[in-house]
Amino acid sequence: MLETTIVLKDQDEWRPGLTPDGLIAELDRALQFPGLTNSWTMPIKTRIDMLSTGIKTPVGIKLGGPDLATLERLAEQVEAVVKPLPGTLSAYAERVMGGAYLDFDIDREAAARFGLRIADIQDTIQSAVGGMNVSWTVEGLERYPINLRYPRELRDDPEALEQILVTAPGGAQVPLGQVAAIEFRDGPPGIKSEGARPNAWVYVDLESSDIGGWIRRAREEVADKVALPPGYTLLWSGQYEYMERARDRFLVIVPLTFVLTFALLYLSTRSVIKTAFIVSAVPFSLVGSVWLLDQLNYNWSVAVWVGMIALAGLAAETGAVMLLYLDLVYNERKGAGAMETLRDLRDAVTHAAVQRIRPITMTVLTTFVALVPILWATGTGADVMKRIAAPMVGGLVTVFLGVTFVFPAFYFVWRSIGLGKDAVAPVE
Repeated sequence: MLETTIVLKDQDEWRPGLTPDGLIAELDRALQFPGLTNSWTMPIKTRIDMLSTGIKTPVGIKLGGPDLATLERLAEQVEAVVKPLPGTLSAYAERVMGGAYLDFDIDREAAARFGLRIADIQDTIQSAVGGMNVSWTVEGLERYPINLRYPRELRDDPEALEQILVTAPGGAQVPLGQVAAIEFRDGPPGIKSEGARPNAWVYVDLESSDIGGWIRRAREEVADKVALPPGYTLLWSGQYEYMERARDRFLVIVPLTFVLTFALLYLSTRSVIKTAFIVSAVPFSLVGSVWLLDQLNYNWSVAVWVGMIALAGLAAETGAVMLLYLDLVYNERKGAGAMETLRDLRDAVTHAAVQRIRPITMTVLTTFVALVPILWATGTGADVMKRIAAPMVGGLVTVFLGVTFVFPAFYFVWRSIGLGKDAVAPVE
């Protein structure tokens, strides 16, 4: 793994029309090294990903099973399937069997005939080929090991190694080739394991941030074209693990929040219909949220959902304020005997709605003004804050329009049902 950190200029100094995605595409075209695969990410982010999942790209595919050669074959098949998919910037499968090893197979019976122990032969191999530290040299505060081994011409091929002499207890010099078989073999340069099983990993870098959509397509392709033998597993990892965990939590948190909110509103209003009125402000807010997210080209993320939940609370609060004042005026006029016809109901609803425009406008406007500057923020953490603020900014506009204009109409329809047939009269 080679790592290079590129420090970018401020984006206002870039060429006109150049975007971050376009920059990555240009870098990928300009920097291509045989045997290496590009992966563009942020330094701190890749450290966090490597520490948490071991994957240093946005998406990783972990293959697990007992045989390393089979794992390498499966990883290469997965790489070939996902690399041509739309949105894939690069895909690289680790070659888990790409190592070359020089193996010494000691013949125990031959060693016993010469009176040699296995440890005697291994010590000779270590000192002759691998090298052995015999002492240390001290130079001020620095310490360096003194390593002793045979010169390269005596250890660069198996035939020369077979002539290395091993001293037997009786003083005889036994060539290494008589007590051990020397052979070059292929093997794993390193063995990854997870869940007590060997692993082979495929690293995938993406052009877009829509990880969930890409994985849905990739899963279908891999399932159709890669057959996993019995005993082998495939796991999607990287940032996708965070998304899955967040999705599982939201599947619990969002319904629970909705239920608790509905229960608290019911305890306050003591009416299912009134509670439903207040909660109906939430769909109005979501319309503006989704619209602004689409205009800003933001994908769904944990930060977006956090903004949605906060917006839902604000929408319910705004709806509760409007409903409270509509009820106050309605009950006041009904108690005074001035609620006999639809005209009376219309006047009461209009009066209440007009009186609430200013406080609702102030509530929405102060929050709107506080959040809008975040959409132009550029400092540390700005990307996350933008995703939280954007749903709230877009939703505030539609919730204001819905609560101000639609709520009074709904309230009029609901209360008109309770007036009875005698109250029906033309409304000018």
